[in-house]
Amino acid sequence: MAGDQNPNPPRGDDDPPLGASQGWSAVAYLIGGIAVWGLIGWMVDRWLGTNGIAAAVGAVIGAAGGVYLIVRRLGAK
Repeated sequence: MAGDQNPNPPRGDDDPPLGASQGWSAVAYLIGGIAVWGLIGWMVDRWLGTNGIAAAVGAVIGAAGGVYLIVRRLGAK
């Protein structure tokens, strides 16, 4: 029942702000996407002998994927 819920415990001075975990998750999705897809692009560059084109494309794809995950998982519900 609604009356049976405990109120939120008081926050201390050292507690992180509310929603900080969502912010860190968003940063992790973005950096992780850029790092993973940039690494895949770098490996394609090494394989094909190009000069960083695939790594740049991979980083852009990773950034776009990170933004997609942020919107999909952390967006308004």
